[in-house]
Amino acid sequence: MRLFRKQRPATEAGKRLYAACVAQARQPRLYRELATPDTVEGRFELYSLHVILVLDRLVRQGDEAAEVSQGLFDAYIRSLDDALREMGVGDLSVGKKMRRIGEALYGRLRNYEGAFIGEEGADPLPVILERTVYQGVDNPPLEAMSAYVLGQRSHLAGLPLRSLLDGALEWSAA
Repeated sequence: MRLFRKQRPATEAGKRLYAACVAQARQPRLYRELATPDTVEGRFELYSLHVILVLDRLVRQGDEAAEVSQGLFDAYIRSLDDALREMGVGDLSVGKKMRRIGEALYGRLRNYEGAFIGEEGADPLPVILERTVYQGVDNPPLEAMSAYVLGQRSHLAGLPLRSLLDGALEWSAA
C-alpha cells in the first residue's frame, strides 16, 4: 500500500534538492580545478558539503523549511544506505555504518555552521575543508575551495525561499 500513497510535498521537495546537490557535487570542475579527490571519500565529502549548504540556507526559516530540510536529510541518508548496499556491505553492517555517517554529517554541520557564523573557538573554513574534503591531499587549493563554498552559500542566501521549499535549486555557475 505504501507504493500507492502520495508523498508529502516536503518529502518530494527534499528529494529534488538532494538530486540538485548530487548533480552539483559531480561537476567535473570540482575535481579538475579544485582538486577534490575523485574517490568514494571525496565524493561523499562533496555530496555532504552541498547538502550542508542547503540545510544551512533552510535553517530557522519556519516549519515548512524544517519539513523540507528533513526531506533532504532523509533523501541523503537513503541514498547513502543504497550506495553501501550496492558496494556489498552486508545487512548487519549497514546500520552501524549509517550511524557513523549520520554522526559524521551532524559533526560537519556543526563545524561548517561555526565557520560560517564566525563562532568563537570554531575552526575556520579552510581548516575544515583540509580535514574533510582534502584529507591526505598535499597542498590543496584551500583558498579556491573556500571561495567556492562561500560563493555558493551567498548564492543560496539570495534565492527565494519559496523556490527551495518547492524543491527548485540552481547553483551558481561561478
